Amino acid sequence: MSEKVLVVDDKQMMRDSVGAALQQAGYHVVAAADAGAALGLLTRHRPAMVLTDLKMPEMDGLELLERLRQVDDQVPVVVMTAYGSVESAVRAMKQGAYDFIQKPFEGDQLVMTVRRAVEHRRLLQENAALRTQGRGYQEVPVLVGRSPAMRQIAQQIRQIAQSHGTVLISGESGTGKEVVARTIHAHSLRRERVMLCLNCAALSSGLLESELFGHEKGAFTGADKMRKGRFELADGGTLLLDEISEISPQLQAKLLRVLQERQFERVGSSLTMAVDVRVIATTNRDLAGAVRGGQFRGDLFYRLNVLPIHLPPLRDRAEDIPLLVEHFMAQVAMREGREPKQFDAEAMELMKAYRWPGNVRELQNICERASVLSKGPVVTGGMIQPWLVCPESAGPEAAGGGLATKRLEDLEREQIVRTLGEFNGNRQRTAEALGIGVRTLGLKLKRWKEQDLVAQTI
Repeated sequence: MSEKVLVVDDKQMMRDSVGAALQQAGYHVVAAADAGAALGLLTRHRPAMVLTDLKMPEMDGLELLERLRQVDDQVPVVVMTAYGSVESAVRAMKQGAYDFIQKPFEGDQLVMTVRRAVEHRRLLQENAALRTQGRGYQEVPVLVGRSPAMRQIAQQIRQIAQSHGTVLISGESGTGKEVVARTIHAHSLRRERVMLCLNCAALSSGLLESELFGHEKGAFTGADKMRKGRFELADGGTLLLDEISEISPQLQAKLLRVLQERQFERVGSSLTMAVDVRVIATTNRDLAGAVRGGQFRGDLFYRLNVLPIHLPPLRDRAEDIPLLVEHFMAQVAMREGREPKQFDAEAMELMKAYRWPGNVRELQNICERASVLSKGPVVTGGMIQPWLVCPESAGPEAAGGGLATKRLEDLEREQIVRTLGEFNGNRQRTAEALGIGVRTLGLKLKRWKEQDLVAQTI
């Protein structure tokens, strides 16, 4: 993906010569004959850096620099100055210019200066994104499983990773949707850029809008400074929108616009900004059913469902359980600095027979618990049996309460309420046992109370 460079000069010959040198070096050049046109191109094209002349009619390079920094204070600006005008260049540096280059200059000198500025921009973006998200999302994920379903998903990932299309990953909670999303990014053309993740169920509608699109200073109470949103921070990379079904109708319309037009405005701003972000969305709900029921926009669903991947529940791929156990036990052992513990035959049979309502996330929690609490090198069946609350051997009715006739959301609600009861209403321990966040648990319970689906005392 070639970086965009905005070249601003009132002389056509200079724009052409500079543009030709940069295009030969692999950059995509956008040119403007004056500062006013440059400001418009900045918001539409989001260049990686700006190269501007100092001496221009109407608005000179110093005034343009000030205006550019108001729009995007992280875009590096390199000023071109004639011989003998170094004082003006130094003044530009004091006002925030990244560097200056004296005319006449050689093509190699120009390319090197631009390359340094582009790399500076990339590092600024990555640092800002990492501060927002945390470094864990830059690690290369591991997709574990040899079942036919997982082999098919691995093939889908290889194909999808090479495109820039929007991806919708569906499946029950805990099936590994985020791991698949991160695997797609790690093998994509955007792998050198940042991947950010946002849980749409964890924030109110107002906060979620600000997190997605950013806000201007004074846009609302408490907005004491301008803040960039996830779309802006993930420019050139990937944005994972987890639990996409939970966003409000108003935000659904704004998200649709970004997917269609690749443009958005910060909260409190009328300035339209262009963005190049690949969106990967995940859901544990039937979005097509939500569209039919009027809870989700059909046009947004079709925009999201360009490249669909469905993850099967763990109970449908029991042959992957031994591999997953080995993988998670090795992870814990490496973290703790000791040899991995092994499951005996009885323990493994119990693991394979269990229905895993919490899917891979629940299995990971069981493995970590066994690794920490087991006194010897072997994890026995007798040790883990109390932790498996609905083994397959009890029969389908006892295991799932008639799973075939129930909706996924109903099963999720029953499991959460049952686990909450086991921990005497302690939400922190319930969330840890289920492998979800406390805030996510609280939001689900609040929604179910409003719909009179659970007791108000929960």
